[in-house]
Amino acid sequence: MSFNPVTHVLFDMDGLILNTEDLYTIAFQNITSRYGKEYTYDLKVKLMGSQSHETAETIITHLQLPLTPEEFMKETKSQFQSLFPNTQVLPGARRLIEHLHKKNIPIGLATSSSKESYDLKTGKHHQELFAMFPYKTLGTSDPEVKRGKPYPDIFLVAASKFPDKPSPSKCLVFEDAVNGVRAARAAGMQVVMVPDSRLDRKLTEEATLVLNSLEEFRPELFGLPPFDD
Repeated sequence: MSFNPVTHVLFDMDGLILNTEDLYTIAFQNITSRYGKEYTYDLKVKLMGSQSHETAETIITHLQLPLTPEEFMKETKSQFQSLFPNTQVLPGARRLIEHLHKKNIPIGLATSSSKESYDLKTGKHHQELFAMFPYKTLGTSDPEVKRGKPYPDIFLVAASKFPDKPSPSKCLVFEDAVNGVRAARAAGMQVVMVPDSRLDRKLTEEATLVLNSLEEFRPELFGLPPFDD
């Protein structure tokens, strides 16, 4: 396999660095089950990477819930406050982030989470890890990000925050979601995908490289410094 060398790296957060996609599923199912509805994996795949209001509108419409988007988001907020402080870092994420940070590779965070949600997920256990990201784009709270994934907005905004303004072709994105991969490709970036094991592999074909875990990633494939060990 041959890949183009990159100089800058952008990371999604939910389902890639932290196990929050599992927690989103619990939260949404807790709400939809009260109305006799199931939050299915197929619906989840369509939503991953969406901004909060987009997610609320889609779930309400798809499952025909008797709620407004505002009411749904209020209920999810309560669920998140209970679930998100207990997030776990996924395999390989810490090692890769610490390695790139140590080697002075510019890295940025590009998550659809709101500022409030981000603080809940990272504040209790992971502040030191996320302090390694000098540039953060929190899509739901960032007025520059007009549209959620699969549109390219979040990655273009995130790349623009690097002081040297790299070309999209010099940015490598790490993602777990189909919508995130599509957003990165639409932005003109290469993307490494670490999908959920349940995902139909046909839906991963737009990714530049597909891995089972970040533990499998070899930085030198994209012209980045190799791991020291």
